[in-house]
Amino acid sequence: MNVAVVGGGGREHAIVRALSRSSRVEKLYCIPGNAGIAELAECVPIAATDVLAIVEWVTSRRIDFVMVAPDDPLSLGLVDRLEQAGVRAFGPSAAAAKIESSKAFAKDLMRKYGIPTAAYATFDDAELAKAYLRDSALPVVVKADGLALGKGVLICETREEAMSAIDAIMVEGAFGKAGAKVVIEEFLRGFEVSVLCFTDGRTVVPMVSSQDHKRALDGDKGLNTGGMGAFSPSPRYTEALAKKAYETIFLPTVEAMNREGRPFKGVLYFGLMIDGEDIRVLEYNARFGDPETQAVLPRLRTDLLDVLEAVVDERLDEVKIEWDPRPAVCVVMASGGYPVEYAKGYKISFGALDPDAIVYHAGTARDRDGDFVTNGGRVLGVTAMAPTMKEAIDKAYANVRRIDWKNVHYRTDIGKSAL
Repeated sequence: MNVAVVGGGGREHAIVRALSRSSRVEKLYCIPGNAGIAELAECVPIAATDVLAIVEWVTSRRIDFVMVAPDDPLSLGLVDRLEQAGVRAFGPSAAAAKIESSKAFAKDLMRKYGIPTAAYATFDDAELAKAYLRDSALPVVVKADGLALGKGVLICETREEAMSAIDAIMVEGAFGKAGAKVVIEEFLRGFEVSVLCFTDGRTVVPMVSSQDHKRALDGDKGLNTGGMGAFSPSPRYTEALAKKAYETIFLPTVEAMNREGRPFKGVLYFGLMIDGEDIRVLEYNARFGDPETQAVLPRLRTDLLDVLEAVVDERLDEVKIEWDPRPAVCVVMASGGYPVEYAKGYKISFGALDPDAIVYHAGTARDRDGDFVTNGGRVLGVTAMAPTMKEAIDKAYANVRRIDWKNVHYRTDIGKSAL
């Protein structure tokens, strides 16, 4: 089969790597891809959000199957357009992807169908939002309604911070159109777990659990980022909690989307907050998470293409999905200054890495000499697997230390909470 993956970050590198191992894939493409992905697939220089150009290219090249990975093209209806053109495509429709592209829609869905989540209020007027905040309990969470590259969530410890968050999002337009509306939520306490699920709209199959590290600095300090690392599994996510989450959150969410006339087929990401036996939804994503995917997919033993096709064909219940029991840890190496301002074009030097270490490229390019250079905020994701979580952490960091460039930045505590 000729297969194309849409996207160009570390998540897509992980997906491409998994698909490249399928005996059924003859030719693999990535749109637009990046310098690291180019070692496994032919990269096509079309923006992931250029829906019409992608559909035209895919149909002209007789691509058999397309996997759409990022949130933006999903919300723009790329899967819908591909299916209309007769192309088999993996990912939710634009109508179903609204579960991520509008936090207000997601919260209203949970309220309507009794899916446990934080108390909230939604506003499209900055002054009304500020009036509500004057009486809100602290800390409080302010979220841009739309897609904001994982950075549109602000945890505010003081009322002044909350008011400034409203100004930044709604008045100053820090996240563009994504901030035309805000969701203000109660702050939940506990520990976070990410669970990605394959679903064909009927069957729901959870993947192995993971935990993401959103803050830029050690000890969960600093600004929110797209993710500075992840580990899998979460040792605190017990079988009992997994069963409860499936029965009270995962299956009810898919059933709710069906009742709303928005059947969801693809990967549905559940960001959970767990406090004792209480499990509530922090957020939904309509696709593989980043960087959770870089810690989860290396553990997948089943042919990824078999799973993706089963979802598209609504026969997920026929596929047995198997996982490597070894833990995996992914450490993100970023440009100094990320997630605010950072420079690009620094040459990356690679030392002698362990043969089984995996280096995912997120923001890289090639210079005139053919060397890898930095080309984004998150540059690389270094993943290691080992018999124990501590060994996986140690191996990941041993390989991180063998990679360098000017102003490189990474957290030194990824996975430590699992110990």
